[in-house]
Amino acid sequence: MLGGVQLGILAACIVLFVPMGMAGWHLSRNKMLFFSGALFITLAIGVHLTPYIPSVSDFVTTVSSVVVFDSRASCVSQLHEVVWDVKQSDGFNPLSNNSVNYEKSWKWGRSASVIACDFQKLAPTDVADLLNGSWVVIAGDSQARLMALSLLDLTLDSQRMEAVRGDLFKRHSNYQILISETGMKLDFIWAPYASNLTDLMGEFKQNRSYPDVIIMGSGLWHMLHFTNASDFGFSLESLRSSVVSLIPLTPELGSEGPLTGSVSIRTPHLFWIGMPTLINSMLNTEEKRKKMTDTMRAAYDAALGDSKLLRSSGGPLLLLDIETLSWNCGVRCTVDGMHYDGVVYEAAIHIMLNALLIESHQKL
Repeated sequence: MLGGVQLGILAACIVLFVPMGMAGWHLSRNKMLFFSGALFITLAIGVHLTPYIPSVSDFVTTVSSVVVFDSRASCVSQLHEVVWDVKQSDGFNPLSNNSVNYEKSWKWGRSASVIACDFQKLAPTDVADLLNGSWVVIAGDSQARLMALSLLDLTLDSQRMEAVRGDLFKRHSNYQILISETGMKLDFIWAPYASNLTDLMGEFKQNRSYPDVIIMGSGLWHMLHFTNASDFGFSLESLRSSVVSLIPLTPELGSEGPLTGSVSIRTPHLFWIGMPTLINSMLNTEEKRKKMTDTMRAAYDAALGDSKLLRSSGGPLLLLDIETLSWNCGVRCTVDGMHYDGVVYEAAIHIMLNALLIESHQKL
């Protein structure tokens, strides 16, 4: 193609300048005739070169797609620009510093870039529309359980939530619910270690059945019971390999031969639940205070980054940054220095939902 363009340009120069040079002296006395001839030749050259030059519409389409992509990527990076308002409640008790003494609320910041993204706190009807017919899996430890609770709180009425809360918080157990009104299925999987999550990804692949949305996280249990950041990093690398094996999902030949039956070719939307800010002095056991230090927490964060599990380091999962959300909400948003008030996980769920809107090119 490059050779064709060069030959076309050379031909154009010959066709344009040689005749014009030869005729220039004779036509110099009649400028109108000279420029008319030049225009005719130029138009002829334009027709000749058209096949070698991309159309204006194609160029505009290409530029437009790049701008849209950049806008989407920029908005995803702005999702955690959240501002908190924590103030004393009406029934404030000065003798108690319990989190129930404070009212908490949040909203997205008002910088020009955040405003341009038009993030929304989704109403229950919006959530129902967005997740209609979807299969959502939330897997991990108690942080994941709180995420599941916040998502259900956006989709169920208060009466049904009371019943759900008791079942969801049965100690170290799985939970499943199908919301008949929207067809949304939610599975909470108790999987406190990264190795549990790796096994879960293997089950999806083996069963050839893939959720639409996977939200998962790990780290707190490993920090408490193993206290070994290097080992945690190795387990995250294994998890990354298992997750990457799901992407993309295509009905092609696999290691076990042709895939049979119905196979989803949609790539799941993948999210990672970051560990919360740990307030060591508030942790409720001596073992936790001894093992879950700021130094150890930093080592676990470094292991997560080095594993390349997150998109920020080239991986497949988008971080739901519970650490930043909990840090900014502050000490008045937790009673045990590890588990935070529901408003923190509510903010994370809205961030996740807005990410889904961005990445699925939807607008409510």
